Amino acid sequence: MTMEIHQDDADVEQSGASEKSAGRTPSKAPKLVDKVFEQLQERITLGEFPSGSKLPGEHDLATLLGVSRPVVRDALGRLREVGLVYSRQGSGTYVRVFDAQKTSLGFSPVKTIADIQRCYEFRLTIEPEAAFFAAQRHDDASLMKIRAALAELRDATRDQTHRADVDFVFHRSVAEAANNHYYTACLDALRQHIAVGMKLHGLSLMGPLIKLEQVYDEHSDICDAIAGGQAELARTRMYEHLEGSRNRLFENKVLDLSR
Repeated sequence: MTMEIHQDDADVEQSGASEKSAGRTPSKAPKLVDKVFEQLQERITLGEFPSGSKLPGEHDLATLLGVSRPVVRDALGRLREVGLVYSRQGSGTYVRVFDAQKTSLGFSPVKTIADIQRCYEFRLTIEPEAAFFAAQRHDDASLMKIRAALAELRDATRDQTHRADVDFVFHRSVAEAANNHYYTACLDALRQHIAVGMKLHGLSLMGPLIKLEQVYDEHSDICDAIAGGQAELARTRMYEHLEGSRNRLFENKVLDLSR
């Protein structure tokens, strides 16, 4: 897999400067750390960095990806936030082990477009209920975590980009607020499956800013319903958001899964 992140961003900066000099508003581009995060996430998902393995050091990763060590450090921090990696003091960063035989939940990998639809179908049966109980059971700390993820989604929307990592953190934070470890365990087991759908969904949002703003508003409505203790509304808002994400991805053409 060829990496040309550094040069691409130099080209973006040069293009932005040219647009400024011409009196136009520079086009928005994904932040460099977002690109590095996505590259590392993809390498982990594809098994290039296998489950349980130690990642190369920051210096080696920076050389491999053609970026600075602070950028790599920030990207690794995001990988830790979404639970894909963990750090051992004085030893390094390791890919978290997801072994179906060692955990209570294990799902086969996403192999087809139909599998992505099945994942959405399954999420529609569990996440609205998690939002319902989150509205009833959240405390200040769990609500603060939801709002922190929402704030990062707002910043990404202003930058005209979609942060799949923060999107997942938002949904997992809602599950945590439900105070039922079965919801969080299920989302953790689905983490890589959800990442595939979110990545494709993010690509479908590229274009008019109104699409990204709509997705942000959907997350904001879920947060408001949970914060207000409106359990039924939280359930409805979560269902509508997931259904909307699926429909945007599949352009309202749901596959026939009867066979």
